[in-house]
Amino acid sequence: MTPDGVTPDGVAIAVMIILLFPMGYFTLASPAFLLVKLDIQPVAQLLRGMFNAHFLVMRVAGIIGTVAFLLDGRLLAAMGVGLVTALAIYGRRGFMRRIDDQLSARDAGDTEAPRRLRRLHWSGMLGNAVLLAALVAGIPYVALSA
Repeated sequence: MTPDGVTPDGVAIAVMIILLFPMGYFTLASPAFLLVKLDIQPVAQLLRGMFNAHFLVMRVAGIIGTVAFLLDGRLLAAMGVGLVTALAIYGRRGFMRRIDDQLSARDAGDTEAPRRLRRLHWSGMLGNAVLLAALVAGIPYVALSA
């Protein structure tokens, strides 16, 4: 219990940890790809795999978090986590298609494709960072109950 009489909410803390883990891992792992050229096929494939795995893990973590908040009767928190889940589910298809298009263009000899792939990489990192910052900023509002 905090000095103002507020106690931590176990469900909310568990949900936040479930969501923070994959987002934090992606935040730490993805900058390593800034140090290598994306015109190297195995490197670009590994980047694609990392994004694909991130979207899939966020989908599962988001569904677990949304259901946990719904079962706990926290509709607003469930809607927030549900939004992140929806982005992971529906954003994956378009984002992965764009990465695949650039990988195909690179394989076909397009010398600008690695640059466009790099921009996708940056946009993915930025999107994750914004969602991570929003999640961290929301912890005090979600994790404490009177």
